[in-house]
Amino acid sequence: MTFRQLAFKNVSRNKRTYAAYFLSSAFSVMVFFVYAVFAFHPSFSKEHLGSYVSLGMHFAESIIYVFSFFFVLYSMSAFLKSRKKEFGIFVMHGITTFQLKLLVFFENMIIGFVSTISGMLGGLIFAKALLLIGENALGIPKELPFYFPWKAIILTFFAFFSLYLFISLFTAAILRSNQLIDLLTGSAKPKSEPKASIFLSILAAVLLIAGYVVALSVKEVGVVLAMIPVTMIVTIGTYFFFTQLSVAIITMLKRNKKRYRYKTNLIAFSNLAYRMKDNARIFFIVAIVSTVAFASIGTLVGFRSMIGDMMTNGKPYAFTYSSKQGNKMEKKHIALIENTLKNEKINYVKTKVTVKKETSARTGNEVTLAKLSDYNAFAKSEKQKTLSLKGNETIFVPDEKEAGGNQPIRKNILLKESNITLHPIGMANKSDFPISNVSFNLLIVPDSLYQKISRSGERDYIFFDVKRWKETRNAGDYLLKKIPPSPNGAYVFSSLASEVGKARDGMSMILFVGLFIGAVFFVSAGSFLYFRLYTDLSEDIKQYRAITKLGLTPRELSKVMTFQLALLFFVPIIVATIHGAVALTALQHLFDYSLVKESLFVLGSFFFIQVIYFLFMRARYINHIKRAL
Repeated sequence: MTFRQLAFKNVSRNKRTYAAYFLSSAFSVMVFFVYAVFAFHPSFSKEHLGSYVSLGMHFAESIIYVFSFFFVLYSMSAFLKSRKKEFGIFVMHGITTFQLKLLVFFENMIIGFVSTISGMLGGLIFAKALLLIGENALGIPKELPFYFPWKAIILTFFAFFSLYLFISLFTAAILRSNQLIDLLTGSAKPKSEPKASIFLSILAAVLLIAGYVVALSVKEVGVVLAMIPVTMIVTIGTYFFFTQLSVAIITMLKRNKKRYRYKTNLIAFSNLAYRMKDNARIFFIVAIVSTVAFASIGTLVGFRSMIGDMMTNGKPYAFTYSSKQGNKMEKKHIALIENTLKNEKINYVKTKVTVKKETSARTGNEVTLAKLSDYNAFAKSEKQKTLSLKGNETIFVPDEKEAGGNQPIRKNILLKESNITLHPIGMANKSDFPISNVSFNLLIVPDSLYQKISRSGERDYIFFDVKRWKETRNAGDYLLKKIPPSPNGAYVFSSLASEVGKARDGMSMILFVGLFIGAVFFVSAGSFLYFRLYTDLSEDIKQYRAITKLGLTPRELSKVMTFQLALLFFVPIIVATIHGAVALTALQHLFDYSLVKESLFVLGSFFFIQVIYFLFMRARYINHIKRAL
């Protein structure tokens, strides 16, 4: 047998141990490859979001690549620690330190090469399906045709070949030749009883509580200022929670002799502190990585929902056309809009409001003035309360954000250009008056007073109310081409469906990128748990074999194993879920927008996937233990 054959045999014999590492690496390569396929797609060089999509995909590739580097590096170190006994047998048979390092180098390169090729093949097989998903996620109206992505293949192969080559060389270089007795005993050496530091346990609780309190109490810009300090505090608190506080809690639980000695609790709790101490770093890594996945995807889903809702606050109007008084193109443009809606068989209600723009002499702010008759006519059609004004009286009409939040204007307003003083008498209730969402500081004045105000800033606003406005995007896109914005501001046409669609297209692209990045993080977190589970498998078999000799029934054995597996799978995920919920609540405070629905959806989805993963791994693990026994 040649040396290369020995390396290949080692990999094939340990396929169960390497399975999660191989699949996770291949998945990371596939996601990197998919982003590259999108980034180099010819359709993005000329159409739609173009360079922005390409830039976003390359940014995602860089994140995946950096994360893959640390993931592979950690995985390699975990495998080397679990193979000490195997290395000891090689040393007994006369293998030199250089040969041992060369063996590890060959094994790493074999796994890296196969996972790179497998990832790219998986990407090619599902390329068309992924392009179809991308069309829907990015909101691309035209089909993305399949093409042979030779640029993506070259980039992915050389990127990951270089990554595995560097890590293989680095791992082989730092591999230490321990004493033979240390290699052979491996993890069989007796462990000292885990003890927790009271000071560090209290510090963990204080840091986590302080971080949560600060994150949940700050509002608006304070969230941004507190973000980095809170993240650092919670991260440190999480580390000490797993290494110190959890051990202290288990020690306290064991002091309750009645509960400790109840049925199989003695077996479950006796080894619990050791498992928590041994798995502390894994738990910490899984919790932080999962928190990043939860928070990032929750943020992106929330942003997409928030942008759409903000743009459609109040009563949404499908089309809005505004023009200066005397604009000769107004009649032609309005006729074009109406003919387009009729051709598309879209029912609509047209509302025209004429306003004047003035400047407050006291504050210098722009104010918008509308006629009382226009406001009351609209209020009657919407079955809302009408207003009554006389002389120079005026009433302030708030928009969606201002309603209920501002105090009524009490000071007189002097219009600078017209030299007219207005007497505010209060603030109207929340109104869907169309002009309130497209103008600042809207004031309603009597018609007689309106005629006296300067006409220099007078504009017509024509609103088209369509019940199913979301279906008007095609008509809106067509009209935007026919009625481009006037260079001198004489007229402006806008389509709500087109604006919301473009905003959501941009967010969909970011969500598409972020979703796969979050998936890579979450899959990698599951792989970390898998590594730990099968690294301890041989020791667990010895332990359970000894326990069964004491008379433990198969049902009781399954119960003990399920409890210990649940601890491994759900403790870090529960911590990550709490972290993610706090982070998304803080984001909610930043934008003053409810993200409860989005948070529950994202966190619930991840938790459901984790339950499925746990049930699958539990079935395999218990089956494997019982077969070994």
